[in-house]
Amino acid sequence: GMVSNWTKIPPPLFKKVVIVLIDALRNDFVFGSKGKQFMPYTRQVVEKGTSYSFIAEAKPPTVTMPRIKALMTGSIPGFIDVIVNLNSPALLDDNLIWQAKTAGKRIVFYGDDTWVKLFPKHFVEYDGTTSFFVSDFTEVDDNVTRHLDRVLNRGDWDLLILHYLGLDHIGHVTGPNSPLVGPKLREMDNIVKKIHISLLSKEEASLPNLLVVCGDHGMSETGSHGGSTEEEVHTPLLFISSAFGKRSGPVTKPELVQQTDLASTLAVGLGLPISRNSVGNLILPVVGGKTMREQLRFVHLNGFQLSRLLQENTAAYEKDAGYECFKIAEKSHANWIKLYLEGNNSEILLNLGKKVLKQYLEALRTLSSSLSKQVAQYDMYSMVVGTVIIMEVLLLLLLSVPKALSSQAEFEVLLSPPLFSLLFYLMCLILCAVHVIVCTSVQSLCYFCSMSWLTAIGVMMLISALMCLILSAIAKMFENSRLPLKNPVVSSSGWSEIDVLILAGTMGHVLSLGASSFIEEEHQTWYFLINTLCLVLCQELCRNNFVLKECDPQHSTTVKQNFDSIREAFACSNIDIPAAGNSNLGKAISSAEFIKGSDKWMSLASPWIILICCRLLRSLNQTGVQWAHRPDFGHWLISSEHKSELSLLAAVSLLMVFFLVQRRCSLVSKIAMALGLLGVYSYRAAIGNVIFPWQHDSKDISKGITEARFVYVFVLGIVFTGTKDLLKSQVISSVCTVKSTGLWEVYSGLVLLAALLFRPHNLPVLVFCLLVQTMITKYIWRPLKFDAAQITIMHYWFGQAFFYFQ
Repeated sequence: GMVSNWTKIPPPLFKKVVIVLIDALRNDFVFGSKGKQFMPYTRQVVEKGTSYSFIAEAKPPTVTMPRIKALMTGSIPGFIDVIVNLNSPALLDDNLIWQAKTAGKRIVFYGDDTWVKLFPKHFVEYDGTTSFFVSDFTEVDDNVTRHLDRVLNRGDWDLLILHYLGLDHIGHVTGPNSPLVGPKLREMDNIVKKIHISLLSKEEASLPNLLVVCGDHGMSETGSHGGSTEEEVHTPLLFISSAFGKRSGPVTKPELVQQTDLASTLAVGLGLPISRNSVGNLILPVVGGKTMREQLRFVHLNGFQLSRLLQENTAAYEKDAGYECFKIAEKSHANWIKLYLEGNNSEILLNLGKKVLKQYLEALRTLSSSLSKQVAQYDMYSMVVGTVIIMEVLLLLLLSVPKALSSQAEFEVLLSPPLFSLLFYLMCLILCAVHVIVCTSVQSLCYFCSMSWLTAIGVMMLISALMCLILSAIAKMFENSRLPLKNPVVSSSGWSEIDVLILAGTMGHVLSLGASSFIEEEHQTWYFLINTLCLVLCQELCRNNFVLKECDPQHSTTVKQNFDSIREAFACSNIDIPAAGNSNLGKAISSAEFIKGSDKWMSLASPWIILICCRLLRSLNQTGVQWAHRPDFGHWLISSEHKSELSLLAAVSLLMVFFLVQRRCSLVSKIAMALGLLGVYSYRAAIGNVIFPWQHDSKDISKGITEARFVYVFVLGIVFTGTKDLLKSQVISSVCTVKSTGLWEVYSGLVLLAALLFRPHNLPVLVFCLLVQTMITKYIWRPLKFDAAQITIMHYWFGQAFFYFQ
């Protein structure tokens, strides 16, 4: 009629909507060869059924909770949501679930409990399953499917959401090329088939039903997610309904849409207002079966919502290209309505309608792009203040650590001189003046400026006090360096090559994190650093054994003091030290005598053996972004054709772990360790990763839960035994061997836990880690007499490298 009804929400297009969200469903799992093989029903619907297929692009970070937010609000979550993902609070932004509940729709949910935390009291019925037991491939999905028959037979719901986690867990533990992926995809295909048939059978003549199949994020070649590789950001998005026409003609590549577009499309489909902060566009083919007037009305609603959001966030919104384009489209739309009301049904009206639709879609794309860029605007002032405080605390720690880790372990920070100095008050005054200038001139809302003045002054005083403490500590260090040395023979003021390398390497790595390309290929930095470290250690060992002469009395005295201090330090611990005879104890022990015979040559060979081990481990797993898709030894091992080779490697690795760890444990812990490692192999065989020699078929494959619990019992037992020995050494006995045994047992319990959690083809990484640690401790750190600070940083370097070897 003549009265405009554009402000009213259009009636719903679908009666019931089912959303099947399969966690970590990668694009090629549906549209690639795996989809053809393991998801035949879904592929048939995609190629020949009444459906529309798209590739939905997710923005990083590709983690579950931010992606659920994007799907339901249409907005782009920030990187802080990665942290919030661990304990999701209630979602306060306007979203599709809240709009549906407000409209009186009954929502049922089964799956990942992140939804229950994000949308508390929104579901009339729900059953949440926890997402952090990544070794659970079956229970986590069975808990969703067990409700399915009952809820599909009922008609008392409008929106059903199912979030399946099993595929994601398989990816994390065994990777995307695992033999477990196929059966899981087949299971998902059967679920899609069951839901689709049920929806078709209960469909009414008035309104059709809609089934949406999608993923929240993809999966990288290593099975993880969170980054920005194509495998992680591209997910399938399927709309299946009898409202759509049957597909005909050759199969084309699905169109690329944004993940945020789903919220706007479902809002229109359910007859709900589009979420206030949504930056998504309406996916037009979903409403393509409606009349031209209705289609134009839908895109106008979407454009109106986006233009209003732009007005709220941008001062000069009228100059925005998208806003201008939208206004032009609105005028064209008004002209089309006039022609339509005049009863003109000619070809001209249809062509004009298509032109207006094209203008609207162009406006939507431009508006969405402009709004997406708003996400990249950060509160720079508050970030700078936070960074300054963190850098000051870090600098103070760096100044104190060398002194705190030295033999005296003394570091005194005098609080009174800095806090009563003129510099402190002057800095407070300058910072307060800067704060006033910034907060009165900045137009956008700033977190730090929104604080009370008393709190802001407190922060300024903290920054000033930390700066004065740093200057005071530096001044004291210079003052001490001018004092004459008490023992010039033992003390040395110069820095060795090792000190320069570990400081420059650590600082260089920190600086490299300023570039995203260095972050994506961070493993290369660590591999370079540990290789360089091994070469420098080799040089240091050669100098220690050949260059420094035994006739040098100063060196002889220093080495004897080094050896005496080593013997004193390790007298309490059950660690093998080359024992000198009683007759030799009174003699000056030179470097060549300390590491004599085979030990000396083993010490010289150690850096080269470590280099060879690291090179072998680099070929096990490709990591980073650029070369992650390349085949590696890990891919070869986990393929189904090489299960026997993987089984042999896993068995040998677990035996090696036992021999490297058990030698300093008590008899009880040794037996528990052996049984625990046997349990680890049994668990891997139970879930189908490796084979038992007597296992000829896969009929007896269990879920592995009993075997995993079996290992956890032994882990707890070993850790408990070690803790008991530690307490005994502190309270009852003063014998140091008891304390050493207790520490070693706690350590071996943690190694057993790591063996359970490692992927089967990565067990050699654990073996090499233990081997390298043993060699570097016995043959490098001890003879070269490194201090605690040096050993700590080297541990950190090797720890980072071994993380990437996995």
